[in-house]
Amino acid sequence: MQLTVDSGQLPVGWEIKKLSEVYDVRDGTHESPKYLPEGYALITSKNLKNSGLSFDNIKYISEQDYKKINERSAVHKGDILLAMIGTIGNPIVVDVEPEFAIKNVALIKVTQNQSSYFLKYYLETEYVQSKMQREAKGTTQKFVGLGYLRDFPIVIPPISEQKRIVAILDEAFEGIDRAIANTEKNLANSREVFESYLNAIFTQKGDGWEERKLGGVCKVKDGTHFSPKNSEDGKYMYITAKNIKPYYIDLTKITFISEEDHQKIYSRCPVKKGDVLYIKDGATAGIAAINNFEEEFSLLSSVAVFKTSSQILNTYLVHYANSKLGRKNFLGYIDGAAITRLTLTKLNNVFIPVPLLCEQQKIVTKLDELSVETQRLEAIYRQKIAALKELKQSILQKAFTGELTADTPKTEKEEIAA
Repeated sequence: MQLTVDSGQLPVGWEIKKLSEVYDVRDGTHESPKYLPEGYALITSKNLKNSGLSFDNIKYISEQDYKKINERSAVHKGDILLAMIGTIGNPIVVDVEPEFAIKNVALIKVTQNQSSYFLKYYLETEYVQSKMQREAKGTTQKFVGLGYLRDFPIVIPPISEQKRIVAILDEAFEGIDRAIANTEKNLANSREVFESYLNAIFTQKGDGWEERKLGGVCKVKDGTHFSPKNSEDGKYMYITAKNIKPYYIDLTKITFISEEDHQKIYSRCPVKKGDVLYIKDGATAGIAAINNFEEEFSLLSSVAVFKTSSQILNTYLVHYANSKLGRKNFLGYIDGAAITRLTLTKLNNVFIPVPLLCEQQKIVTKLDELSVETQRLEAIYRQKIAALKELKQSILQKAFTGELTADTPKTEKEEIAA
């Protein structure tokens, strides 16, 4: 039975109610207090993570603002916090007495005759997550309002049943979360092995290697410095830094521009198949990919184009640019402590290690072989992580339709593995 809250198929003693009929549902301040170098922490939606409450990049406020906010929405142990803006969800049970205030975060106060962890698990179900995302308002940033949350439907069994469900889920999810964490570690390790080998090649240079200026072995250009208008019926892709990933171009969020705008850009910087695209501006500067598209497209100025000569292979160059050593070498030419902008002049004057072409080909062949094996392992690990997350949702669905037994986690695991 698929989880719904209007099916009429719930067990005897279970009820469907609004959140506000069972819990005290509030939210944090909507104002923007003055931020300080230190003081009381101000928790926002970005601090609520799947792994729990995060104090990374936290904002601090004065004691006066802290007390003012907490007059309306003081957080106590046992309460649940829920992100209302951006990434909606990520419910957190506050398990210690807090010393922070909240902003644009839902606060659900759970009484002693209800289970905080039962509600947390319910809010983590695929049903709740997809419903809130689907019904959220806003265009640039999705959000759900306090009124919406207060009217949100919830399945409520007797407290004894809530405790039984929580006990089974706690035990099952401890093992699943541990398996996910181990698999994520293996995923990171597989990438680190490749990165380590990649860096070692360019650190331990062989005979015949020369330090050459990038401009001596490539023609370096960049994209447009004006902003073309997006065109719904435009036929030319407009590639920006967000589309450049290590070794490939991502078209999942692509925009299109008119032929007139494209011709203005393309006449200045024609991109051909085999060119290396390199992010030279912004937070993702230092990422390189080879263009494998036959069709024409336009580039934003934050992306540079390296047109390789007969002295250097594009595959060798993209491996070097994506290595830790290469990124450090290129990015060392950026002004200031923060990544801002690499000019074409600075790019042209970057010195890079260039071995003989035959040596470049050997390096590329070895790296490509290792990359294929790394990608194979990563695919296996990602598939396992997806299966484990699917297992959690399958168990959660049974928990809130009255079908959960002590044997459910084992049975569900066997069915998914089959």
